[in-house]
Amino acid sequence: MTETTVESRPTAPATIEGPAERTRRLRVGGLMLVFAVIGLLLAFVTNGGKATFQLVSGDLEGSLLKVPAQGTAIFLAVLGLAAAVAYLLRRVPMRYAGWLGAILGICFIGAFLCWAAAGKVFPLANQFQGTLNFATPLILGALAGVLCERAGVINIAIEGQFLVGAFTAAIVASTTGSAVAALAAAAITGVLMAALLAVFSIKYLVNQVVLGVVLVVFASGVTGFLFDQFIQEDTANLNTPDVLAAVKIPLLGDIPFIGPILFNQTALVYLTYIAVAVVTFMLFQTRWGLRVRAVGEHPKAADTVGIKVTRVRYTAVLWAGVLAGLGGSFFTVGYAGSFNKDMTAGNGFIALAALIMGRWHPVGAMVAALFFGFATQLQSQLQIIQTPIPGELLLMAPYLATVIAVAGLVGRVRAPKADGEPYVKG
Repeated sequence: MTETTVESRPTAPATIEGPAERTRRLRVGGLMLVFAVIGLLLAFVTNGGKATFQLVSGDLEGSLLKVPAQGTAIFLAVLGLAAAVAYLLRRVPMRYAGWLGAILGICFIGAFLCWAAAGKVFPLANQFQGTLNFATPLILGALAGVLCERAGVINIAIEGQFLVGAFTAAIVASTTGSAVAALAAAAITGVLMAALLAVFSIKYLVNQVVLGVVLVVFASGVTGFLFDQFIQEDTANLNTPDVLAAVKIPLLGDIPFIGPILFNQTALVYLTYIAVAVVTFMLFQTRWGLRVRAVGEHPKAADTVGIKVTRVRYTAVLWAGVLAGLGGSFFTVGYAGSFNKDMTAGNGFIALAALIMGRWHPVGAMVAALFFGFATQLQSQLQIIQTPIPGELLLMAPYLATVIAVAGLVGRVRAPKADGEPYVKG
């Protein structure tokens, strides 16, 4: 009788959670649980009746979505609570943790909107359209910051690049009547500001934070002086740019609800879509992007293998200037139709916050910018429907979220290792 030996195949080791990972999970899970409980409380205090959401701007009859306000809010709140508990108790693999966070965020916002719109009509189409309008310059500014800081150069000067881009676009559009010329001019002035940042920070090793603040003050002073001396004297010829017209993309623009919001936009918004894809591809799928990330993490090691650290940093900062200049042009030729002193109103610093909140990744920065835009638009929408909540509290939400992110309460947030450190070849 022959004995058959059965060899057991080695099984994959179970994922072991270290102390640091466990602490982070409990910290993040606790924060998620707090938001889930707030959503549940909102759901239970929601008035009965219907919550009506307007899906097409201006259509108050046909394109309306009516849902039971309290029932929908409770369902969404319970779903968000389940996502928070699943994360906290580690009921799903940690690779899906981001999806649980997204589910909680969507459910929380949905429950909040049901509470706000109970017995009222909430202009949902206007909300998302306004979100995109507010977020477009923030996305471009955040992408500029990603390029700079991935290469190891802190770009506090985004606000200044916004200002000169907006100023130049308004003048060129007013004098030439050409949108293409206005956008090109804004990009060029953005590059000029970026060149100042690059020369003084890379060549002369000036403290990059101080330099960025100085460049913002410089841009504010120059544009303010030129506005007072020239534009105000001849507003009709120098400060009446045509706002970019919306261009509908065939077929895509006809998709219900999202079509008019995403695919009936100006050329600058479409350029923003392309910019996110291009910057992501260039940073993570090309040799140039690998070099940018290398000089931002360990410039000495990059130099050792033959990478020209200074050249790579210059190119990254200058390309960032193109994006920031285009972001500034949105304020005049993309939205307002005229230039006013300091009209960017600190949006460059908000873009910097979006960059940090998005963890120095183009897609993450875009999502964070959309979050800022959503909160900004939401406070004005809630004032229109007279919801009893101060709009200022909503404007605080993105900044509070940024502080939470920077404090590490939602996971590890680390800038490129050599960010802000000048490199001197030994």
